[in-house]
Amino acid sequence: MTRLRKLMLEELQRRNFSSETIRAHIGAVERFARFFGKPPDQLGPDHIRQYQAHLLHTRKLKAETVVGQVAALRFFFLRTLKRGFRPIRYPTRSTRVIVFRRSSVPRK
Repeated sequence: MTRLRKLMLEELQRRNFSSETIRAHIGAVERFARFFGKPPDQLGPDHIRQYQAHLLHTRKLKAETVVGQVAALRFFFLRTLKRGFRPIRYPTRSTRVIVFRRSSVPRK
């Protein structure tokens, strides 16, 4: 187990995260590092943006899934590395406008 993984695991356990959340967060950071082929402590906000775009556009994951992945990375950078973390804008679901024909709307 690497030093960073051990530190993150200790931080997650100290905050009483569930075993499933711990597994998901550590996996998210591992996939992030593997995507760039570098240790995660050598990556930064620009890499997170690129990875987020990859998850959304290439892997075609739902926005909710990507938000969870970014939450794990935020925890890693803020709590494990004690680095600042600029907020990332999340994609929003577009609202659909439904237009009815006059003939289909009942009149009073």
